Amino acid sequence: MDKTILRDITYGMYIVSSGNDEIKAGCIINTLTQITSDNPIVTISLNKNNYTNQIIKQTKKVAISILSEKVNPNLIATFGFKSSSEIDKFTDFKYEDINGIPVILDEVVGYIIGDVLDIIDCETHDIFIIKLTDSKKLSNLKPMTYTYYHEVIKGKAPKNAPTYVEEDIVNTKEEIYVCDVCGYVHKGPLPDNFVCPICGVDVSHFKAKN
Repeated sequence: MDKTILRDITYGMYIVSSGNDEIKAGCIINTLTQITSDNPIVTISLNKNNYTNQIIKQTKKVAISILSEKVNPNLIATFGFKSSSEIDKFTDFKYEDINGIPVILDEVVGYIIGDVLDIIDCETHDIFIIKLTDSKKLSNLKPMTYTYYHEVIKGKAPKNAPTYVEEDIVNTKEEIYVCDVCGYVHKGPLPDNFVCPICGVDVSHFKAKN
């Protein structure tokens, strides 16, 4: 089975967030689908290992920020490759508590907010069915697509993503180092001060592959 073809399905890039006065969590997703129009309902998919998944199940409330092509790369690094159980991801970025939920507003196209109607168990992931309660367009920036993320930003899918595919590394005489956090592949000598351009970790997270 060639799973790489699944990347040709059209996806966007979003930050899904949830929380309350005591806790807040968020992560990058690329699986958002609108189901109905008159009574707007959408679905999202989240890995069961994601801390954000746990918080959504507690609060039953969700905010989804639509990322733009101008988004700060550090936002993707933080929300895509770090855990809300370990750090406050929201500290360094523009956000606002809206309807009791932390909503990322940093270079986004807009946001939608909703209540969880149902949760469907899909083995490694859960599908959350969400009825919208609020939404707002914030800019005319171009929404970031998953294709743009891969082909222009050269981003990788985190291992918890439903679209994650372990990439083959072609045999070469070049030195190859792979980031053990996000999968970024660096070819050639690895400087001591090198920092991963995708997730921001240092050289200690890079493993030689040949």
